[in-house]
Amino acid sequence: QVLIPFLSPSPSSVAPSATVYPENAVELGDPNVLICFVDRFSPPVLNVTWLKNNEVVSEGVEETDFYPSVDNTFRKFSYLPFVPEQGDIYVCQVEHWGIPEGKMEKIWVSKAPSPIPETMENVLCALGLAFGILGIIAGTILFFKAMRMNDRRGFI
Repeated sequence: QVLIPFLSPSPSSVAPSATVYPENAVELGDPNVLICFVDRFSPPVLNVTWLKNNEVVSEGVEETDFYPSVDNTFRKFSYLPFVPEQGDIYVCQVEHWGIPEGKMEKIWVSKAPSPIPETMENVLCALGLAFGILGIIAGTILFFKAMRMNDRRGFI
């Protein structure tokens, strides 16, 4: 990783936005890749640093070139291969002239996916199913009662 010397911000500096997300669904212990997407910045000069539990990580990190956007800003991706473990904290640290503090941090915490809880949607679905079944039973009973009444009156 090459560190870029930071001079004073130019008047045309546009601060970036950043987002961190995993490439695939997270399963603890399964290799994955964290992606730091840095967007809408100008000029195309910035540093991206990855931290794991407050320690700088550089092994395996890859970055794309600067991609131009139609609004004359730029975007860039940084990739960190990792194996998620419960409680690990990853930080994508972005340094750019347009950021008033000089740098910003986006945090991603490794955690096990939670099982689907019993939600109101599940309860409503079960109630809807129960009422549907009751409706079918009641409709069938009423249908046969109507047939029997028509037989008694002589209507066929």
